[in-house]
Amino acid sequence: MKTDKNTVIGFVLLAGLFFAYFWYTDRQQKEMQAYKKYIDDSVMLVKTAAEKKSAEKNPALLDTIAASKVVIADSVKEQFSTLENDLVTVRFSNIGGQVVGVTLKKYTNAKKQLVQLGDSTTLDYPVNIGNNQTAQIKQVVFQTVNTLPVGNDGVKKLDFIYTAANGKKVKHQFSLSPNKYNIDWNVQLEGADQLLTNGLINFTWDAHSYQQERTTEYERQISNVCFAEGNEFDYISAKTSWAFEKPIQWVGLVQQFFSTTIYAKQGFASGKIDWQRKTDSSNGLAALQTQFQSKVTGAVVNIPLSLYYGPNDYQILKKQEAPEMDKIVNLGRDLYSFVRPINKYIIMPVFDFFAGFVSNFGWVVLLLTIFIRVVTSPLTYSSYLSSAKMKVLKPELDQIKERLGSDQQGFAMEQMKLFREAGVNPLGGCIPALLQIPIFFALYSFFNSNISLRGQAFLWSQDLSSYDVIARLPFNVPMGFGDHISLFTLTAVITSIFISVYNMSMTPTQDNPALKYMPYIFPVMLLFIFNKLPSALTWYYTVSNIVTLLLQLIIQKFIINHDKILADIDVKRKTPKKKSNWQSKYEQMMEAQKKVQALKDKQKK
Repeated sequence: MKTDKNTVIGFVLLAGLFFAYFWYTDRQQKEMQAYKKYIDDSVMLVKTAAEKKSAEKNPALLDTIAASKVVIADSVKEQFSTLENDLVTVRFSNIGGQVVGVTLKKYTNAKKQLVQLGDSTTLDYPVNIGNNQTAQIKQVVFQTVNTLPVGNDGVKKLDFIYTAANGKKVKHQFSLSPNKYNIDWNVQLEGADQLLTNGLINFTWDAHSYQQERTTEYERQISNVCFAEGNEFDYISAKTSWAFEKPIQWVGLVQQFFSTTIYAKQGFASGKIDWQRKTDSSNGLAALQTQFQSKVTGAVVNIPLSLYYGPNDYQILKKQEAPEMDKIVNLGRDLYSFVRPINKYIIMPVFDFFAGFVSNFGWVVLLLTIFIRVVTSPLTYSSYLSSAKMKVLKPELDQIKERLGSDQQGFAMEQMKLFREAGVNPLGGCIPALLQIPIFFALYSFFNSNISLRGQAFLWSQDLSSYDVIARLPFNVPMGFGDHISLFTLTAVITSIFISVYNMSMTPTQDNPALKYMPYIFPVMLLFIFNKLPSALTWYYTVSNIVTLLLQLIIQKFIINHDKILADIDVKRKTPKKKSNWQSKYEQMMEAQKKVQALKDKQKK
């Protein structure tokens, strides 16, 4: 078989970056799983030791805890209230006076049920209730619940009021605006100088996330915790804890397409995060515990908060008051942050433009693919021109190869000399492969995080945001392949092989087996990489490959004049050329290696 060494180099670089990315992601997941056992084993021991130590230092502590429990009498019946708008239904409980569940009206989960968020999510803080007793707010019963009249602005309000034994009041005031996922929550303390110790309020926010997509495995893998510290976005995925060094604006527990976020409008002074992904067989994804501390002054204190239970929609998050909350949508981070501008300023606007008049998102992806190929065509044209020149020179290269036989070093020197004389850039064939690197990673992030694709069917795919399945396997194939077969993955791999075969037919013979078969190995590697990726991405890759083949055929057959190229090469050959320093050094190196090899051959004889 025949192949272009420089095209192979491009494929190898591309494959290396692919595997670097997926290796890095897989390592994060494995580190998390290894660390979780340590967390689970340690947390209970630490809590037990802390309680025992506190009880030894303060014998009255047990009495205080017992006293605080009587705040919730066995005879008290939990009561629920609701607020709703066109987007959400929010459920509240009088125990703790807070949100106990949110239903998203416009989104369904993998079981075709409305998405539920906020289950087992609580905000807690201690208050002094009198008689040297302290109660955790999530345990107390708010005796008064007031549903306020709806104003002209359409905002619905609900107040929970708890009056402590010392006569001081805690008010939780909630409001829900039309067409918003945010629940504004104002914590008001009347008598804060007595309700709090030394003016310090210590919040503990517990949040949990549960499966909404097809499989828990993938949804767990890309779950993370996002936050704004010092008004700058950051996140943790592999780490299980984080101590804040600057004021905190918001913290969110993020899954693939939804998030649960708390936003402090005045910020928290300090705090820390502890979280872990679930590893059991339940539908739980992750659990988060965040501690916040703030210093307040005065007898009456208001602490304005906002809770966001909703989709990871870039346009919605961009409108939030919370700083940089739109970065919850992963358009490129860390090593691949260079693709975020590509997504933000090119991919996303073009995608939204086509989606504005095309209802089926599969065709939107096709139009996006064609747009990308048209924009990059001036760059790829030079690559195709270089390939055409290589094809013109192929007979001469084959003659050189036949004349020199197995002398690889001699062939390399003669090949470079021929390329220099003909004015051919041997690296030109790498451009198409190298161009795919930033585009692929940009689209990988975009399709993984674009909620518009969620649940959108196209051809045989039932959901463009997830992999398509044409057959289920009775076993799990290792190396990330899984227990299914994706047809879009097969079409992407097959078209990649066609491109490799076409490119190989235009280049000189190579005896190195690695160079001969690498263009085949790379598509096979794609089979394992792509099989679990969103079908929108594998559909894009399929269309891109088909467009590439068509462009190559059209340019080679109808645009590029091979006779003219041959004439230009003859003219350039007759033009005196000055060797560059690099060429001279390279030829010297090759000549030295040739002499060393000749000496070794002589010694063997």
